[in-house]
Amino acid sequence: MKTFSIRSALALTALTMSSWLSAQDVDAIAERVTEFTLDNGLHFIIIERPVAPVATFVTFVNVGGVDEPVNNTGVAHIFEHMAFKGSRNIGTRDWEAEQAALDKMDAAYQAWLEESYSTDPDESRLETLRQDFEQWQQEAGTFINSEEFSQLIEREGGVGLNAFTSADATGYFYSLPQNKAELWFYLEAERFREPVFREFYVEKDVIMEERRMRTDSNPQGRLLEEFLSVAYSAHPYRNPVVGWASDIAATTIADTQAFFETYYVPSNMTVAIAGDVDPQEMRALAETYLGRLPAAGHPPTVKTIEPPQRGERRFVIEEQSQPLFIAGYKTVAADHPDAAALEMLSTILSSGRTSRLYRRMVQDEQLALGVQALTGFPGSRYPSLFVTFAVPNAGVPLSDIERVLEEEIDKAKAGEIEQQELDRAVTNARAGVVRGLDSNMGLALNMAQAHAQRGSWQDAFTYLDDLEAVTLDDLQRVAQTYLVKQSRTVGSIQNAASASGSDRASDGGAGQ
Repeated sequence: MKTFSIRSALALTALTMSSWLSAQDVDAIAERVTEFTLDNGLHFIIIERPVAPVATFVTFVNVGGVDEPVNNTGVAHIFEHMAFKGSRNIGTRDWEAEQAALDKMDAAYQAWLEESYSTDPDESRLETLRQDFEQWQQEAGTFINSEEFSQLIEREGGVGLNAFTSADATGYFYSLPQNKAELWFYLEAERFREPVFREFYVEKDVIMEERRMRTDSNPQGRLLEEFLSVAYSAHPYRNPVVGWASDIAATTIADTQAFFETYYVPSNMTVAIAGDVDPQEMRALAETYLGRLPAAGHPPTVKTIEPPQRGERRFVIEEQSQPLFIAGYKTVAADHPDAAALEMLSTILSSGRTSRLYRRMVQDEQLALGVQALTGFPGSRYPSLFVTFAVPNAGVPLSDIERVLEEEIDKAKAGEIEQQELDRAVTNARAGVVRGLDSNMGLALNMAQAHAQRGSWQDAFTYLDDLEAVTLDDLQRVAQTYLVKQSRTVGSIQNAASASGSDRASDGGAGQ
């Protein structure tokens, strides 16, 4: 299972690549796509692609780190792990006995948690509650057939079983032989109708170790976490998808159950199936198995609006590690008319060896080991950030890195980008998204995301029209509008010995 950010840069492609790519015709694509919505609100997209007798199944849930309640950051990722633990019928030797032990285990943990957060914790009571918790956790473990869910899929020829959690969404996916489609429907109904929080606290330890590895012990992870918490004052994009360590520790089974019941409702889920499948058969199976998921009201959306930034924000992390530089500017959500121009600007600046930043900073002046500009970070459902990130070469002051990045952005503001650069960026975007959609997985995931977050699977193909409509004037306008000092956050990791004078990111920087 993964935590990462997926983006909505989608384009024209084909379900049978040889004919559809040449046609570039959404109407022709629609002939191979069947859509339907169950009575409970669960939407399906079926993509016929009879290239091989296999099918890929994607369940896309429009909930991510941005939706998590206070005190429970990381709960979206925690539930993602739980969705692989089976059900009341899969993964257990005796569900009734296991459930009784799980209930007592969680009650003991909640009591321990309350005591530990009291103003004057009773150490003796804490130890007793800890022992009770461990006793019931061990008791619950005696009833578990560990990994039965995944083993069942693998035994029937399933491959690619995995999931992701991002700031914006959660997705589950794998592929099966075409004649095993009914198995997928049965298993998906099992894990999303009445999930079992089996090995919950064991899995939280795994997640805590993941956090230590990817964030606490990783300079880039530390920088990104600090950067988001400084860039956002109010909006929950400021929180790490993996969760704050104290929240991971504090989240209980009851918390996770409440999160599941709120957000894992049919109207907030989209299923996409791509491969050698019969749409009518898929609909019949969907009604039989997933039609039993109870309908519920649509979950709440984030109401917090990030307040206008009153001025540039800067921070420095001083430690003995590889120096790093990051700067981000407040921009827009993916559904904003300016999103496509910002996407093209980031591509022109840093996508590939012909990009402006790579040529200047890596090849010509040898200032950086790597440099990147991207938009839509950390998510794109809500107004997000245009980010520049660089890893300097040994001995290169971070002030030089910042100066060159500013100079290239100033060139964009001055209208110095040429038409051939924009044309190349559009071509690269087309090639990139086509590569991403040249598979059952790419098609299913991207079309499910487009429906869930943009309103229609067709936006997965017509988005390229938005990119192709971008003009040089648009690039100059968005650079002048959004890439300004007032909305910028600048951060760096510097070695303590050198974090002084003109090289401190907190001291320098060009104007807007």
